[in-house]
Amino acid sequence: MKNDFIDELKKISGEDYVLTDPALAGGYLYDETEIFVRPAAAEGCVVVKPGGAEEISKIIRLANAGSVPVYTRGGGTGLSGGLVPTETGVVLCMERFDRPIEVDDKNLMVTVGAGVTLGALTEALDGTELFFPIHPGEEGAHIGGMAATNAGGSRAVKHGVMRNQVKGLEVVLPTGEIVSLGGRTIKNNTGYDLMHLMIGSEGTLGVITKVTLKLYGKPGAMLTAVVSFHKKEDAARAVPILLQKGIVPLAVEYIERETAEHSAAHMGLKWPALSGTADLMFVLDGDSEDGLFEKCGEIIEVCEECGAADNAVAESAKDQRDILAIRSNVYTAYKNEIADTLDMAVPPARMPEFIDRLIAIAARYGTTTPICGHIADGNIHNFILREDGQKPPYYDEMTSAMYEAAINMSGTVTAEHGVGKTRRRHMRAQLSKRELEIMRAVKSAFDPNGIMNPGALFI
Repeated sequence: MKNDFIDELKKISGEDYVLTDPALAGGYLYDETEIFVRPAAAEGCVVVKPGGAEEISKIIRLANAGSVPVYTRGGGTGLSGGLVPTETGVVLCMERFDRPIEVDDKNLMVTVGAGVTLGALTEALDGTELFFPIHPGEEGAHIGGMAATNAGGSRAVKHGVMRNQVKGLEVVLPTGEIVSLGGRTIKNNTGYDLMHLMIGSEGTLGVITKVTLKLYGKPGAMLTAVVSFHKKEDAARAVPILLQKGIVPLAVEYIERETAEHSAAHMGLKWPALSGTADLMFVLDGDSEDGLFEKCGEIIEVCEECGAADNAVAESAKDQRDILAIRSNVYTAYKNEIADTLDMAVPPARMPEFIDRLIAIAARYGTTTPICGHIADGNIHNFILREDGQKPPYYDEMTSAMYEAAINMSGTVTAEHGVGKTRRRHMRAQLSKRELEIMRAVKSAFDPNGIMNPGALFI
């Protein structure tokens, strides 16, 4: 990158906040995407740590003038290579956007800088009667990044995903203008909803600098239970029955017994279920413990009618934490064995069929695919395991077969992690030519010079 361009960046954000040394900049060029499938970062990228929206505006105007690509980096917790700069350009690191955190308790909303982490937001709400429900499994995730990727997580069954929680955004457009989209109103029917175009756009339509979120009254009590089944079909059958009865847990997680025990052993803990081969983990929240135990009893009754083999209710706070930790640790427990992590989704009622299909596809290649997921959402996380410590030679063929199975069941290749740069080639399998044309037209309207995160989403 030319020295005069770098000098201009230093004038905008300060010399201390512009990194050109590869030894210093290198740590900002990748996310958590597995090394076997992530794209290689381009050489010569400059990392800039702007201190405000006005600085980003100036940087983008400068980049536009020189047709220099711009990539936005949040907490680096993504799993689809979305932030990796595949062309030499500017990487905007949002870590200095860690303020403000303005709680509006009267309107049950909070406005935060895009670089505020989920952990920091949770901590800020600890002394209030309010909480933010979305939790994708990583406390270091930036709120701006969570909005840009439409993050989900286990609590989507009750509270949805980020799209359901975002009320307003401050955004720097690819042409440098700073705009406020949405706001603190409950209803707004004025024109096209540009805010929701930004949510899930993965940094291709602009840079999110500030986010306003919905908050909820903090529950008085929480309870966790594990119900075991001999057949995953029985587990899947119980979930819609519970929802039809108006029982909506905070989270409903499916986990295969072997997967749960592997995660537990990795942490030096013990999974509470003994009978059966597949488990449902329920997390309930409510006003009182008595009410939750009553609701838990209803859940167990329905599950037993569907063939449940056993159940374990975590009464102490420690037991609840241990169960949640085991489920959250699944990825970490398998990390040194994983070539890639998939996050497909199908209509929830087709989950048993889909799981069977994934297992059969893996078996066809002489391997297994550990599975867990958000069963009430129809969202599965399954691992593609390494072979001899490397990405298996059948990786492309096997993952394509799994994606095809999801699409044939009216599903999607990605429910939470996003397209990024690792799933671009599968967009054509799921979306029509006309749909992709419309998306490209939207991209062009926002970003006429195509500088924002080139290489993401489209192939």
